[in-house]
Amino acid sequence: MSHGVLPQLGFYGLVILTFSGAMIAVFPRNILYNVLGLALALSGVAGLYVYLGSLFIGLMQLLIYVGAICIAIVFAIMLSRPPHIAKPKRKTSKLVGGIGASVLILCVNLGIIYKTAWKPAAERHLDWSVKTIGDFLLTKYVLVFEVISLVLLVAMLGAIIISRYSGRVS
Repeated sequence: MSHGVLPQLGFYGLVILTFSGAMIAVFPRNILYNVLGLALALSGVAGLYVYLGSLFIGLMQLLIYVGAICIAIVFAIMLSRPPHIAKPKRKTSKLVGGIGASVLILCVNLGIIYKTAWKPAAERHLDWSVKTIGDFLLTKYVLVFEVISLVLLVAMLGAIIISRYSGRVS
């Protein structure tokens, strides 16, 4: 085999993996198969990033999209009501409360965006290398990752508890 054939085969393998996952994400009628296809396609994209020489972006692709987003979608599927069960009617008070909370959060976020002095990254005189980002994530922003892991743990426990009691008749 020539020196350039093996990397070429690896590239085509990743492309086939990505497109196969995309087809699985689109065509089956079972939503769980769609999520698994999405995870496969996103894993292929992560492999393409690694193939292009960006190991950090590839690992972040796996961590964020495959590890967090796809798992969150699976939790949403687990926590949703089965389609054969009739949906209860919405209460107007809950609907008004939800809209009010959404508008309040929107106003707070718009106020924060409006009052923030935005500077381009180049003017902040920071080195945006992988080392700097890693230092920030493991020192200044470590609490964010701890809170995210706690939220995912609570979501997993909630899904388990709901699935255990959903089959019982009261």
